[in-house]
Amino acid sequence: MVPAILGKKIGMTQVFAPTGERIPVTVIQAGPCVVTQVKCGDGPDGYDGVQLGFDDVKPHRATLAEIGHARKAQTAPKRFVREIALTEPTEHALGDTITVDVFKDADVKFVDVFGVTKGKGFQGGMKRYGFGGQPASHGVERKHRSQGSIGGHASDRGRSGGIRKGKRMSGQTGHVRRTARCQALVGVDAEHNMLLIRGSVPGPNGGYVVVRKSKTRS
Repeated sequence: MVPAILGKKIGMTQVFAPTGERIPVTVIQAGPCVVTQVKCGDGPDGYDGVQLGFDDVKPHRATLAEIGHARKAQTAPKRFVREIALTEPTEHALGDTITVDVFKDADVKFVDVFGVTKGKGFQGGMKRYGFGGQPASHGVERKHRSQGSIGGHASDRGRSGGIRKGKRMSGQTGHVRRTARCQALVGVDAEHNMLLIRGSVPGPNGGYVVVRKSKTRS
């Protein structure tokens, strides 16, 4: 199985290398995760994969379908459930527990982190894309943070006089799925189920993430 685990972003701290270098790291509470479903390429699913569940949720906050699905693995319903695609059948069975030891045993040095970025709500062009805004001199009245004209006919000549699709304008900012690739795995704390990662980790503190072995760097 590809070393992968579900976790929660806790926050940042620092560790010191044997050389004395101070290393900023993000602490992730990773696991323990329960295998809630195993998919096999020879079965009805048609591909190999394993479904992991993390962080128990009270039964009255889960649906009957979620409770029944977790009961097959003899565990409580989980708040965060994700599937890990595999290239070959896994040796894990339904109900097995996955811990951070999978990264230590496989001697993983770099990881990919999947998460949902911080949501910032509806934002203007300056906040969303870093526009410079309108001049702050005389002649500009209450339009300093405006993005300017948007409907020039020459911008989409030959098709229409409307706004070209993909025009950078005001709108919802953040709260999208992002992947931070090739982040250095500085440490694995098996006693406290912690991973120490140097680099970008998407999302706010308390947000759920998926950590797996990097596909492009060993």
